[in-house]
Amino acid sequence: MVLREVTYLAIVCRIVVAVLLGGILGLERGLKNRPAGLRTYMLVCVGSCLIMLTNQYVNQVFQTGDPVRMGAQVVSGIGFLGAGTIVVTRRNQIKGLTTAAGLWAAAAVGLAIGVGLYEAGILCGVVIFFVLSLVHRWDNQMRNTSRVLEIYVELNKTLNLGDFMRKVREMGLDIDDVRTEPESSYEEGKHAYIMVLKSKVKRNHEQLFESIRALDGVAYVEGL
Repeated sequence: MVLREVTYLAIVCRIVVAVLLGGILGLERGLKNRPAGLRTYMLVCVGSCLIMLTNQYVNQVFQTGDPVRMGAQVVSGIGFLGAGTIVVTRRNQIKGLTTAAGLWAAAAVGLAIGVGLYEAGILCGVVIFFVLSLVHRWDNQMRNTSRVLEIYVELNKTLNLGDFMRKVREMGLDIDDVRTEPESSYEEGKHAYIMVLKSKVKRNHEQLFESIRALDGVAYVEGL
């Protein structure tokens, strides 16, 4: 098939498809204000496509070299971009994993399109978009009703840790872990902790936050 070989028509088709698929994936991330958005995904997908085109061209024209060697370097080398999107906050929250995984998957789509495997590249591009845009709602719903909840809480000096833990247990929650935050991370006159709470039944996390905020002596609370 003409589009499977490296021809002028195949080059144009592959690059156009890579731009479109990369743009679709990047648009979804950009609309959610993630670190890597439209341009990043497009560049990753098109760059991967060009590398596979070059590799296939060298093999086809000069009859030498491994036709997938350059693609293998993309798979291992894309990690530098992924590492740049992953951030660990001062409260030990890890953000950016989904964006990093999306970049890696976009590179794989670009490689597939670049070598002429249009069917797999387009299908996987659609699947990745579905996972990023739709499955995340289901994921958030599961997280918001899970029986394990990690929170960051600031207590006024009028409420000591022991009394707070007792009140939380009266709400039907078990405290599995407690870590004290350094004083530089919160306002003077308060004590801050990171806690892992467990419930015997599934409960809405927002409702639990409201109940904890309503306790006397609780200055601030948020989920991690």
